[in-house]
Amino acid sequence: MRDVISCFSENAVSVSHSSCSSYSFSSNACISSPTLTLTPSIQNSVSCVYKITLSTTQTHHFITITWCKTHSNQGLTVNFNHDDPIFRLNTNSRFFRKKKGSKFLESGDSKMEFFWDLSNAKYDSSTPEPIDGYYLVILVDSEIALVLGDMAEEIVSKKFKSTTPMAKSSLICRREHCSGNTLYGTKAQFSESGDLHEIVIRCSGENEGLKIKCPVLSVCIDKKTVIKVKRLQWNFRGNQTIFVDGLLVDLLWDVHDWFFNPSSSSSGCAVFMFRTRSGFDSRLWLEEKNAQKEKDRVEFSLLIYACKTI
Repeated sequence: MRDVISCFSENAVSVSHSSCSSYSFSSNACISSPTLTLTPSIQNSVSCVYKITLSTTQTHHFITITWCKTHSNQGLTVNFNHDDPIFRLNTNSRFFRKKKGSKFLESGDSKMEFFWDLSNAKYDSSTPEPIDGYYLVILVDSEIALVLGDMAEEIVSKKFKSTTPMAKSSLICRREHCSGNTLYGTKAQFSESGDLHEIVIRCSGENEGLKIKCPVLSVCIDKKTVIKVKRLQWNFRGNQTIFVDGLLVDLLWDVHDWFFNPSSSSSGCAVFMFRTRSGFDSRLWLEEKNAQKEKDRVEFSLLIYACKTI
């Protein structure tokens, strides 16, 4: 997405604070028209990247947790410092599943321990992530690095001593792969102390004189329309800055393959990105030489890869 450019006309994007019509998607999220009943897309995989800072050495690590679900597989993989997966768990296999257990591994100079229990995990049909009834605890160099699941805190208090050091963890990136109709819903927390917001992205046709329907892209946050892109076939790439919880959030879209990818078996994959940034950043992207200076500042990015298959 680094080369995504703004290529829309002056009147192609409108920012609105009016409320959308109510729609029974997730927790009453909204879409632009209540008369059309699109089936929301389904998440095939969700990847969360956490930045870990060990308390004893102040060393930074990155742990990526990927939840996936296909017709034959369901489970998770763990990547450490952006390397190949070091831990895999398939909860759908008859022969290799182990829904509860522990494991010790080494990755480079780091020693890692995994503790998990997915035996009673509950799932929603629209996402591969468990909703509740599970825990995943990861230790790095004898520090509690990552604690996930509604049962995790109880396990930590029972299994580990109070003197066990706790690393600092921050969610810095979330990637979602979806497929289905051009209606996508998710939730995101743009700052560690901020609220959890509902996001709905929708592409639909609207009349523009002579009863000609042109594709329009709408983005809603908490039932508020924050952006509307008209004539999407001409404005298939672009960006707009919005404000959420007092933060500057860059919203980028690239739906080129929805319209201009005839060689694909489906209708192509669009990319949407929400990225928080400081008000001191005058540019959308930092130069590589300046990125190192910003490494201690926690920012958040949400990427949605949306495949139109219906």
